[in-house]
Amino acid sequence: MELISVTEEYYEFIRYLRTHPENRDGFILQEDITSDQQLDYMKKYSKNYFVCLSYGEAVGYVGVIDDDIRVCTHPENKGTGVGKFMLEKISLLFPEATGKIKEDNIASQKLFDKCGVPYTIL
Repeated sequence: MELISVTEEYYEFIRYLRTHPENRDGFILQEDITSDQQLDYMKKYSKNYFVCLSYGEAVGYVGVIDDDIRVCTHPENKGTGVGKFMLEKISLLFPEATGKIKEDNIASQKLFDKCGVPYTIL
């Protein structure tokens, strides 16, 4: 696996994962995101986002905004180590960053615990 800086070709992939029904509940804000909104957001924050590739295929993304980690894995790749890989790598790039995790998002809590990355329960 490798973590690469986000380029415009991955903006829609990130929006797809962020709004995917199997991922959506894990996010604090669960609003619909249009392609235009995603483009505007990524123009502002893309330097803080990374995509995880496995054998050249995008399988997840991770980003840090205001020291808040956002991590999301494609549903087909959950439980394969993608989230752990991304969280460990992003922690090296942003050592002060932490997570904000919903109380009922047990999978994210376990991931952050496994990686030793601090987080706050919301």
